[in-house]
Amino acid sequence: MAENAFIKLVPSSAKQTVAIEEVKDLFHYYKNITTKTGNQLNWQYGETAFPYEIKETEDGKGKWFYLHSEHERYNSILIGVDTETIRSEDGTLSEQTYIQVTLPEQSTFGDKGKANEFCKFLSKKLQGELHLFNERIMYYNPRK
Repeated sequence: MAENAFIKLVPSSAKQTVAIEEVKDLFHYYKNITTKTGNQLNWQYGETAFPYEIKETEDGKGKWFYLHSEHERYNSILIGVDTETIRSEDGTLSEQTYIQVTLPEQSTFGDKGKANEFCKFLSKKLQGELHLFNERIMYYNPRK
């Protein structure tokens, strides 16, 4: 059965909305900084830190994409952006954007480890509220 983690962009987050292209850009940035770290250490850390290729299908264009790996320890991770309607404490309804990270059934333990790492990275960058695969919540947003 597939597992899901969510990065919710709450009112105190750095951004209130995010597009799928911005999420892709954050993954490119992640790959870039890990490659630079590897260059400083004289080690091919970029391929180890991000052993995936970003792929997109026609039906998922603008909504979701997936990370696919040919490495034996990794398989795939799905990433999508959507909105949900939430009710605040005073009863008003509002739209909240979230990033969904899904591990399909064929995903490995390596995929789950990388997905957790990517979720934490995205949450820190966007100052979001991270709902992990084990249903625990990590707050990277400024709190009152």
